[in-house]
Amino acid sequence: MTPISGRISQSAFDGSKLRVILLLDLYEGAQQQFLDAYEHMRNQVASVPGHLSDQLCQSIENPSQWLITSEWESAPPFLAWVNSEEHVETVRPMHSCVKDTRSMRYSILRETNPADPVTAAPAAANAVAARVGDGAARHALTFTVKPGSESKVAEILAGYQSPQAQVDDSTRLRRTSLFMHGNRVVRAVEVEGDLPAALRHVARQPEVRAVEEAINPYLEQHRDLTDDDSARVFFTRAALPAVHHVVSDIPVPADLRRHALFYPAKKGCGMDLARLLSQQDATAADDPDNPVYGSTVFQRDDIVVRLIDITGELDSDPAAALGLKGGKKSAELERLLDGAAIGVEGALQTERNINRLLSHADMMPITDRSSAGS
Repeated sequence: MTPISGRISQSAFDGSKLRVILLLDLYEGAQQQFLDAYEHMRNQVASVPGHLSDQLCQSIENPSQWLITSEWESAPPFLAWVNSEEHVETVRPMHSCVKDTRSMRYSILRETNPADPVTAAPAAANAVAARVGDGAARHALTFTVKPGSESKVAEILAGYQSPQAQVDDSTRLRRTSLFMHGNRVVRAVEVEGDLPAALRHVARQPEVRAVEEAINPYLEQHRDLTDDDSARVFFTRAALPAVHHVVSDIPVPADLRRHALFYPAKKGCGMDLARLLSQQDATAADDPDNPVYGSTVFQRDDIVVRLIDITGELDSDPAAALGLKGGKKSAELERLLDGAAIGVEGALQTERNINRLLSHADMMPITDRSSAGS
């Protein structure tokens, strides 16, 4: 039997096939428009690398409720597509048909094939192991502000009143962390329970809406939060999914500090860079002396952000802080990083270049708030 990992609670890089489930509630009278939009989407996604199949289903109990399922070779090609501009444009015709949606994504760990006899034999050696989570879902948003407005935006984002943490009986906001890197903002959230419900809850809070309106004039990408389509497109483009999360199984240190590191990937190398950092963090989690207690890697296109909880000072062990210790050789990281963007020339094995990369990657903390009991 494949052992269950006690550390990794989330990963897009375990090699398993992916099942995506999209629940939709349509407006009455919009069925034909929806079917036309689905046919357009189906034809587009059929040619996307990594896509295997999809199904459209209608409820036998409520004709307004529909279900789209799709199967993918693995999570990375799906994430690359769903976060692309092509996807934004492909699904746009559906927006006016759909009252509410919910998307769920699952790794396929076991499946029954009618052609194979069902036996009590242990799972195959190459079967994907189940993971043990901590009850939290993680997600981030990223966007850029107009150059010169960074200090004003930081002031606005640091000064807002925290929204109510309890969403419902089963959903609660655990933690929100905001960082900036130049004119780029990254907001990471940890949610216990239903992530979409928590995000909708936060968006409705008056204190949050006031902050969002206050930063609107400074955004590089225009948005109108009073227009559903404008808001939907903005937040779709701003999505920065968590692709990997790992925590050491040592007792929780008392002196943990949270940092965010921004890694500029070469064009087209974002997913490979995120995979490499994830592999290194998973290996480093086996080292009780590694100062990085927990790590979450977020990735979209060539934007890669690594959120770490670390003991001690960030620069006390730069290689470990950067994910260069306890994992694969730094030469692979050099191949995927845009060295010109950070002024690093030559090998990352040198102390000078490691320190320069750490100095560039370390994002400016704006606020880090945890709810009571988290």
